[in-house]
Amino acid sequence: MYDRLYAEASGDSFANARKRERELLQEIIRKLAMAKQRGPLSAEAFEATSYMRRLWSAFIADLSSEENALPPPLRASLISIGLWMHGQADLIDSGRSTNFDGLIEINQIIADGLI
Repeated sequence: MYDRLYAEASGDSFANARKRERELLQEIIRKLAMAKQRGPLSAEAFEATSYMRRLWSAFIADLSSEENALPPPLRASLISIGLWMHGQADLIDSGRSTNFDGLIEINQIIADGLI
């Protein structure tokens, strides 16, 4: 019974996962755009960077898993991007950066790759 349910769930799970990841990245992009308008020390900025950190932490955890089917070089590159995202979020939160455009651009590139 569980094998059948798993097979049904995993049959289109890859396509669904990519779609969901793209939607989450688009949400980050919307939040970062609003944060850019409001400023780096605004509530919107803290919400955007926090949301982005949580999502990229989940991506990094998944990419670090041996079960991840992506090629190791691609996984390593995406992990590096995720770590960079975390670092940029820290700089924004501390008022040392306003690099919303960089975060928006990279998240958009990753989202576009999920089509």
